[in-house]
Amino acid sequence: MLNRLAIRNYALIDNLDISFSDSLNILTGETGAGKSIILGALALLLGQRADSKYFYNQQKKCVIEGTFKLASFHLTEFFDENDLDYDPETILRREISADGKTRSFINDTPVNLILLKQLGEKLIDIHSQHATLELNDEAFQLNVLDVVAGNQNRVAEYRLLYRNRQQTIQKLNDLIAESKKSGADQNYYQFQFDELENAALKNGEQILLEKELELLTHAEEIKRNLGLVTQLLDSSDDAAAPKLKDALGYLQQTEKYLPELGELSARLQSALIDIKDISAETENIEQQTTFNEQRTSEINERLNTLYTLQKKHRVSTVPALLELKETIAATLKAILFADEDIERLKTECGLLTSELETRATRLSEQRKAVIPQIEQRASTILNDVGMPAGVLKIKCTSAPDELKPSGKDLVQYLFSANKGQEPLPVNKVASGGELSRLMLSIKSIIASSTSLPTIIFDEIDTGISGEVALKVGNILENLAENMQVIAITHLPQIASKGKSHYQVYKDNQADRSLSNIRILDPDERTLEIAKMLSGENPGEFALQNARELLNN
Repeated sequence: MLNRLAIRNYALIDNLDISFSDSLNILTGETGAGKSIILGALALLLGQRADSKYFYNQQKKCVIEGTFKLASFHLTEFFDENDLDYDPETILRREISADGKTRSFINDTPVNLILLKQLGEKLIDIHSQHATLELNDEAFQLNVLDVVAGNQNRVAEYRLLYRNRQQTIQKLNDLIAESKKSGADQNYYQFQFDELENAALKNGEQILLEKELELLTHAEEIKRNLGLVTQLLDSSDDAAAPKLKDALGYLQQTEKYLPELGELSARLQSALIDIKDISAETENIEQQTTFNEQRTSEINERLNTLYTLQKKHRVSTVPALLELKETIAATLKAILFADEDIERLKTECGLLTSELETRATRLSEQRKAVIPQIEQRASTILNDVGMPAGVLKIKCTSAPDELKPSGKDLVQYLFSANKGQEPLPVNKVASGGELSRLMLSIKSIIASSTSLPTIIFDEIDTGISGEVALKVGNILENLAENMQVIAITHLPQIASKGKSHYQVYKDNQADRSLSNIRILDPDERTLEIAKMLSGENPGEFALQNARELLNN
C-alpha cells in the first residue's frame, strides 16, 4: 500500500508531499492541472526511463520518494533473494540529476533500476486507458485462475519443488560434463598418483637428506680440520694442553709465596680440563667422520627424485607434494564414484518430475474448474459497467510434455465487447476504456480472495456516464475494501465513492505555474463534486445533488 508520496522538482511540481488512505482515494481536478504529472512521477519511482528536460528547476536534481506498507504482501522472500533489508514500512527513492544520471534506493540501500522496477511492479499497478497492463501477461492470467481456485499455497509448493528439480538437473548436467572430462583424464591422474605414491614421501625427509649430504660431501675437509684441532690442542709438543700444564706448574710453585695466586691456578686448571675435553671430543668426531661413496650416491638419487617431482608439479617442498597427492586421490575417487552419483541424481530427477506432473495435473484441473465461474462473474460485472455485450473467454490448454514454473497450462484471455464479434486477445479488440473496465472486472473478482498491490485507475470513466458511472463507482468502492485503490476521475458519481478525496490544482504565480495537491475536507469535497456536476459556480441544486451522492 502506498502510504506517502513525495515529489521534488518534477515538471510543474516544485515540492509535493501527500499521504493516502488504505481504501479508495479519489483524485480530481481540471484538465491540465497536473494529475498526469503525479502519475508520471510515480512511474519514474517504479523504474520508467527519466528525462531531465521535464525538471521544474534544471539546476537541481529530481527526487521522488514513496513509502509503502508491505505487511500483507509476503515479500520477505524477494528481499532475502536480493540481499535487501526488509522493513514492513519500506521506502523507495529515485534521484535523477540534471545531467540524466539516476540513482535508486530501497530502504536506503542502492539498487539498480531493474530491481527497483521489479519491486515496484509488486506494489503498484498503474492502469491507464491506453495500456494493456497485465491482461496479456500469462503469469497474471494464471494468477487470476489460481486466486479464485484457492491455489496460492499449492502453487507456492509447486514452484519450490520446481526450483529443486531445476537445481538437481543443473547438478546432474554439471556432474555428467565433469565426469566426461575427468574420465578422459583418469589415466593421467592415476599416473600422477602412482608416481607420488611410489615415491614414499615423508615429511622432513628432504631436510635431513640435504644435511647428511652436506656432511658426506665435505667429509675429508672435516677430518683434516678436526685432526689439526686435536693436534694443536693436545697431540704435539707445541700443543696448547702441555704448555698450559707447564704454566699451571709454575703458578702452583709460586703459590707458597703468593697465596693469592691460588685463584689463578684454579682457573688455569679448569681451562686445562676444558682443553683436554674439547680435544677428546674433536678426536672422537674426527674418527667417526668417514666418506661413504655409496651412501652419497643413494642420497643424491633420492634427492634427485624429490627435486624432479617438485619441479614437475611446480612446488618447492615435500609437504606440498603430499597435499597434491591427497588432491589427486580425491579426484580419482570422484571419478570412480561419479557414475553412482549420476544415477542417484537421475533417480532424484525422475521422482521430482513425477511429483511435479501430479501436482501440475491437479493445478490444471482446479484452474479449468473455475473458468466458467470467472467468465460468468466477469460478464455480470461488465454488464454493470456499461458493456452488456462484453464477453470474456478463458482458453486453458495443457502441455503434457512440458513443465513450467507455473505448471503445464497455457492460458489466454479472449475478449469481445460487441455482439457478433468473435472473442480475440484483449490487446487486439479492446479500446482503452473497455480495457480499463475489463481489468476492473477481473480485479473485482480476485480482490476478495487475496492481497493485491495498489491499483491506480487513470480515467476509468472514459466513455461512461449516468447510472453506469455510479455502478463503476460502486465496484471501485467494493474493490477498495480489500486493497488500496487510487482513481483519477472526472465523474461525480465515481468521485463521491472515495474515502479520501484529493484535488489537483494549478497555482498560477507571477513567473510560472505550479501543480499541487491537497486533501479536501467534507465541505470542500461537497463543493468540488457540485462543480463537477454543474460548473465553476454551482447552485444550491448542484450542492444538494452532491450531498445526496456523498450520502449514498
